[in-house]
Amino acid sequence: MPCPECNQEWNGWWCKPCNSKRFQNDFNNWTSGNDKIDKFIQDAQLNANDGWEVIEWIPYDRFKDVKQIGKGGFGTIHYARWIDGNIRKWDIENQQWKRDRKYSEEAVLKKFDNFVNFDDVLNEMEIHFKIYNEYLTSIRFYGITQDPETHSYMMVLKYAEDGNLREYLKINFNNINWLQKLYYLRDLSGRLKNIHKLDIVHQDFHPGNILSYDFKNNMYISDFGLSKLVGANPNNPEKKNIVGVLPYIAPEVLSGDEEYTKAADVYSFGIIAYEMITGFPPYPDIPHDEGLAIKICNGLRPKIPFHTPKLITRTIMRCWDARITHRPTFEELEDELDKYYEDYIEYEGKNNDSEIGIQIKKANYIIYGIYLEDFGLSKLVGANPNNPEKKNIVGVLPYIAPEVLSGDEEYTKAADVYSFGIIAYEMITGFPPYPDIPHDEGLAIKICNGLRPKIPFHTPKLITRTIMRCWDARITHRPTFEELEDELDKYYEDYIEYEGKNNDSEIGIQIKKAEEFSANQESINTTATTPLNYQTHPQAIYTSRLLNYSKLPKPKNEENFERELEELTKSFSHINTNDDIDEF
Repeated sequence: MPCPECNQEWNGWWCKPCNSKRFQNDFNNWTSGNDKIDKFIQDAQLNANDGWEVIEWIPYDRFKDVKQIGKGGFGTIHYARWIDGNIRKWDIENQQWKRDRKYSEEAVLKKFDNFVNFDDVLNEMEIHFKIYNEYLTSIRFYGITQDPETHSYMMVLKYAEDGNLREYLKINFNNINWLQKLYYLRDLSGRLKNIHKLDIVHQDFHPGNILSYDFKNNMYISDFGLSKLVGANPNNPEKKNIVGVLPYIAPEVLSGDEEYTKAADVYSFGIIAYEMITGFPPYPDIPHDEGLAIKICNGLRPKIPFHTPKLITRTIMRCWDARITHRPTFEELEDELDKYYEDYIEYEGKNNDSEIGIQIKKANYIIYGIYLEDFGLSKLVGANPNNPEKKNIVGVLPYIAPEVLSGDEEYTKAADVYSFGIIAYEMITGFPPYPDIPHDEGLAIKICNGLRPKIPFHTPKLITRTIMRCWDARITHRPTFEELEDELDKYYEDYIEYEGKNNDSEIGIQIKKAEEFSANQESINTTATTPLNYQTHPQAIYTSRLLNYSKLPKPKNEENFERELEELTKSFSHINTNDDIDEF
């Protein structure tokens, strides 16, 4: 299609020959007062292939409602309303530029302090424009203006309504799911890959420099100029200035062993990935001083929570490896994270072979499931200052192991296992232990004599066996938490396979039977006591208190307990010794 004005080929939107002439004819009608800035703007206008590639000299009086909204170490950020808006295309009918006020009315003016070297300012503008022009990786750059009072030059950028990543995580972290986290990490790695393709190293990469108009869709990288201050110190050419946010700076840069390389950006990405996964900034509870810098050089890294998917943990650890040749490139990171992202989408679409999907499901179970708290009261279980021979017992009576109640044993790891068994019962049934009787010395005596909550008969037998082993009065017969984790992890994995149509899963078969029984009971018996309508005895107390009972009997199991547990153990002994579960 030919241009209506010059008859040369155009895209129906932007005629480069015509528009270049229009810009050139207007060069004498404006100036920034600086030849280098004039040339920078003019070159951009002459080479523009579309409206979004145009930058302009914008007189300061074309902005209104200017107000400072932020301050950094080298300048200030101002919010403003741009009266005219950015150039979109040439209006042939009216012979004027058609502008877009709707999407560019809100702008940010980035003002540089006077002590900042002008060449660094111009360098940031050129890099920012190049990155935006090539890959749309940086925030939209509209042009340049000048503060009439201070004569400081200011970059005019698109206003990022959602702010920076750090503030976004602070407010929204609990609403960000794993699919979004993977999307963000993949997107960021791709944007850094594009920057590195241009042989540009960011050098100041942290969440405050990641901006968005809408974090649900896009992120943009900003602040390309301050990193150029990492260079020769004019007072001491042998010593390098290091500028940045300490926790995100690679150890080889902190130590001065290496110049700032692409690998240092990868290190920063690893710290950002940690923050995105956990919601916590790195090292929030210690001073960011030379002591921290020394620790980082000696190998200190943020602690990745144990439940984080192992594939993600591996990715992060590779990024912050002190051996820079062992760090991945952003091209490798984008491929890796893209695979995790796509695999997780397939997993949610019922592809149960996705490793990342399985790991994320486990992580979600832990994150949204159980947390332990109140580690302080347990310290009261110790010598009674008034009588060193007698021990104080503090806690919630139904969860305290019988050997602790009777005074026969100190509070040991096995006592925690007993408490876990009671909690497991409560989680499986929905009922707290002994809700209909007083929590007094009489209950303590009964527990020592073998009383335990009644596990419903339709509970999966493998789970029943696990719970019974935990609250066995014979403390040497209780499992350790290491054994419990292995056992329950196997049940969990087997049940996932069962949902994926592995019909040989014993735990899957048992759970299905339990669910069918429960559903049938709900339809038949509408007056039964449920976890939603049970009544609690006024003396059933589920808060920690001092429990000093005397002359409690020596702990023992109820008459049939050990026989029933032995029968259950024999029934499923093949599950503990064989990875392939036979039918029960």
